[in-house]
Amino acid sequence: MSQPILLHNPRCSKSRAARALLEERGVAFRERRYLEEPLSRTELEDLRRRLGRPVTEWIRRGEPAWAEAGLCDASSEAELLDAIAAAPVLLERPIFIHGDRALLARPPTLLLAVI
Repeated sequence: MSQPILLHNPRCSKSRAARALLEERGVAFRERRYLEEPLSRTELEDLRRRLGRPVTEWIRRGEPAWAEAGLCDASSEAELLDAIAAAPVLLERPIFIHGDRALLARPPTLLLAVI
């Protein structure tokens, strides 16, 4: 089994709190700073499957990149995934990937159910 991954943005307080919680509990994980190492379109498709949630629930609508990409509530899942691939800042965080599942850790205490 591969090591769990935390999709992390160190500038985000929720992401920092998730990282600290994992470290406090002694959970081994790999940190992936997705703004520096963006997810490919294929990885985003896989993430959608692992999350088991529509992309509309893990995309950041308040970012300028949302409007710049011409997105709206009627945008398709494909358009949303393309936008995240082009502008990783649109990815909600933190996301914890463990095995075949992923969890949007908002609030970070949601991690307690999977660690």
